[in-house]
Amino acid sequence: MPRQLFVFIQLEFPWLLGPEDGRYLMRAPDDEPQHVVVLTTLAAPRQPGAGPGAGTTAGASSWRLRARARSAPTSPEPAAVPTTRVTVIDPISLAAESQARAWLAELDRERESDAAVAVVNRVIHAHRIASADPYTHEVSAAQALVIRAGWGEGEQVADGRWLHARALPWREPAPGAGGVRRRPRRERTRALRPQERLAALLGARSTPLLCEELTLRARQDLDHGRLAHAALELEQAYALGVPELRSEGRQELAIRLAELEQLRAGVQAQARAVHEGAARAAAGGAAPTPRAAVETSAGDGLDEDVLTHALERLEAALRARTAGGLGR
Repeated sequence: MPRQLFVFIQLEFPWLLGPEDGRYLMRAPDDEPQHVVVLTTLAAPRQPGAGPGAGTTAGASSWRLRARARSAPTSPEPAAVPTTRVTVIDPISLAAESQARAWLAELDRERESDAAVAVVNRVIHAHRIASADPYTHEVSAAQALVIRAGWGEGEQVADGRWLHARALPWREPAPGAGGVRRRPRRERTRALRPQERLAALLGARSTPLLCEELTLRARQDLDHGRLAHAALELEQAYALGVPELRSEGRQELAIRLAELEQLRAGVQAQARAVHEGAARAAAGGAAPTPRAAVETSAGDGLDEDVLTHALERLEAALRARTAGGLGR
């Protein structure tokens, strides 16, 4: 009997993601298996004087139990941290190693990494809702310590091992000494600008606008395909942001404000569609409804292009607001 092989993308993050260690089966609304997600907590590297078992695989609960009160040295070393290894497995097996090799050879590194991260974030988002823990946060591919792609047999892959795998570099280093990527001067200026504004905010020389946090939340939800959430947050961001920006009397933002005013009606229409969809779903009966179906009905009539364009223009206006005077 030919062995069954499973392909996977594996990522490691230097913190606990939230969900307990284990195997999670993700299904489509039609009950078809989509992904198997395996989470494993890897203990931190063994420190001098650490007890037995350091540096071995352990669950999140046992990691917390190992934390004991002790005297703090006057010159502390960096604290050891646990790492979470998450493996996203395609539940459809392959019968031949040649198929697995072809998959790996033709793999689009960026697309597959983004797709795997999207799956991981669905698990994290579901955990945040299930545990009512607002501090559980989603991840990006750039935050991973390592990304691997490969294949192996069923139980082998489920245990985080494989027959063959290779690392997927997230960014190609530019040619240069040591392969270090060198940023152009204008990119360095852009990178320093948030630091300057951070100093202004912490030094009480500036205050954030109410719309800024809502804009960030709308961006996160839109990027993760939660259109209904993004529409509601973007409506609030526009409702607060347009008056906030206008009240500052910034003449250089006049054209941008006029553009936002024109886009506001479309944003409001998208939010209305969410409310109407939710009302239709609630009126459909008291029987339990799968969350995916509720999101679909609440999101009926939403236009992702409208939301994306309106969000991008609001983000551009907020960037322009701080471009000239970083203390604002």
